Amino acid sequence: MKSLSNSMRIFLGGAVLSYKALFRWFRLEPYIATKIIAPLNQILFFTLLGSFATGRDTASFYAIGNAIQLTAMSGIYGVTMSIGGERNEGTLIYLFGSPANRLLTFLGRALVHILDGMIGVVIGLTWTGLLLGVDFSRADLPALGLTILIATVSTSGLGLLMGCVSLVTVNVMFINNTIYFLLLVFSGANVPLANFPTWVQHAAYALPLTRGIQAARLVISGSSLGEVAPLLTGEALIGVVYVLIGYVLFSWFEVTAKRRGTLEAY
Repeated sequence: MKSLSNSMRIFLGGAVLSYKALFRWFRLEPYIATKIIAPLNQILFFTLLGSFATGRDTASFYAIGNAIQLTAMSGIYGVTMSIGGERNEGTLIYLFGSPANRLLTFLGRALVHILDGMIGVVIGLTWTGLLLGVDFSRADLPALGLTILIATVSTSGLGLLMGCVSLVTVNVMFINNTIYFLLLVFSGANVPLANFPTWVQHAAYALPLTRGIQAARLVISGSSLGEVAPLLTGEALIGVVYVLIGYVLFSWFEVTAKRRGTLEAY
């Protein structure tokens, strides 16, 4: 029982501290701009552009897609910086030298960013309702909440993997930016998947958010949780796969760095 209590303390404490550590250089003002102003800009830009190109009746397609895609801001950038920051700040030697459970330490880096990402999506959806007239009257709100949670967790799984890549890469932000904008296109947020060649569609379903965005659109249009359950199951499995790959890379990096004596090489 004591061991479980200590593990949870390490998990929750590490999650909170890794999130707070971002604000050593990331001040509150740009954070607010990132969570409120930037999402509004993205949603308005792609919704207006898409509506102009395909007709006003498609506005909700772009508005909902971009609102859900906003979780990538926390899931990709935030989670990656929480892990990569350990190397940049020279604290890997303390992390890998501690007796803490590695899996809990690894997963804890994403916990607060998952909550943060969900808040970002809710803010984005609120903008779509207030400014773009998206109708939520037929939406199953508990199902929508579950959809947002699963999509955010899945995206954070990719963020955990990218965070591990940042431990062995000089400029991971270039990779993160590339992935973020690839998700804008290939997750179905702004381009219907049916418009792509078959092989691109298959590749898109290997990404997080693809099924989550589809599920969110269906739920908001009136579909029940049971109807979108296959999509949510697939989204969750994609997230688990990314987490497992990330943890394997995380463990490999620890073993390799200890063997080569490169923990302090940052």
